[in-house]
Amino acid sequence: MFTGIIEAFGTIEKITREGTNIHFDLTSEIGYELKVDQSLAHDGVCLTVVQVEENQYRVTAIDETLRKTNLSTWEEGKKVNLERCMPANGRFDGHIVQGHVDQIGKIKSIEDQDGSWLFTIGFDDHQSNVTVEKGSVTINGTSLTCFNSKPGEFTVAIIPYTYEHTNFHQLKVGDSVNLEFDIVGKYIQRITQGYS
Repeated sequence: MFTGIIEAFGTIEKITREGTNIHFDLTSEIGYELKVDQSLAHDGVCLTVVQVEENQYRVTAIDETLRKTNLSTWEEGKKVNLERCMPANGRFDGHIVQGHVDQIGKIKSIEDQDGSWLFTIGFDDHQSNVTVEKGSVTINGTSLTCFNSKPGEFTVAIIPYTYEHTNFHQLKVGDSVNLEFDIVGKYIQRITQGYS
């Protein structure tokens, strides 16, 4: 389980295709602390560390992951948000994040608020995912509060600290982002609407 509080950046150094899988080799300041078989969220996608050498490590994305996330668009040199799993005795600073991306969203607009930024995100609302006003959402692994919630769209406000310490400072209008909707909301929706 994750909390959506980004810990560090990872930089993609090498991308290797093997059948339908893609191996990503990354470097990070936390690379020295990682171990094989550890779960690590990359832009909100839970991936297993399969190799570690000094500050460089490797994770592998399978076809299912590549189809449901924006990982297939990643390029060498890209910075991604990293979060290790929450320790059992840790503080719960964000919200419950599983590291299981529900769908890809697109940045519709970025508005500079002279000290903060408003990002409006669009998504396909036919996939039964919803946001609620002042509810939680995870964008590229970052726990955020959404507002202006409507079918297929919501807005988040990004403070300077989050802008600098996550990859929000790299995002542009039209970019795709990984979205994980609030787990409590997903369970309530499933209970009230059933399976479709």
